Amino acid sequence: MGRGISPWLVKLLSVGLISLGTACSQPEVPTRPAELDSRYNDEQPALSGDGRYVAFVSNRNGTRSLLMYDLKQRQFLNLPRLNRQDAIAESPSLSYTGRYIVYVASDSARPEIELYDRATQLPQVLTAGYRGWFRNPSISPDGRYIAFETGIRGQWDIEVIDRGPGVELDIPDFQRSRPSPRSSP
Repeated sequence: MGRGISPWLVKLLSVGLISLGTACSQPEVPTRPAELDSRYNDEQPALSGDGRYVAFVSNRNGTRSLLMYDLKQRQFLNLPRLNRQDAIAESPSLSYTGRYIVYVASDSARPEIELYDRATQLPQVLTAGYRGWFRNPSISPDGRYIAFETGIRGQWDIEVIDRGPGVELDIPDFQRSRPSPRSSP
């Protein structure tokens, strides 16, 4: 028996390390035309009010991630900073044009309701400071209100968060450009 490492052991270790590195990295979601149907577990779909986007939870990247698919362009959207490696996103809900995505993010502690703004590409925790458990968030079409179930009182109750009058609403372009009614003299 020699003292050096045999060539087959070096190859085996190299393949193992490459596989480990690949498994730990999160591959990019393809943005070229792609099919929605797959061999992966896709669940909890949510459709935008205009019918263009569908968000869902999938294991396509090797971990449970929240994905968004453009039904018109037939491609996945890149959602930077949405899926964290330390949390699992579930129960998505979309505003009218899909600008806002509300979902439950669970890490090792407890779940939080979060809102992701596709325009700013930033997630925001909406239930910081709340006690109890949360599930099934739903966002209003304009993105101002979020309804969800909370178990704070030992039973499931409904709560609504009003993001306030200063929030930029998710209103379709045709409604933004609509001229205001003129009064007759």
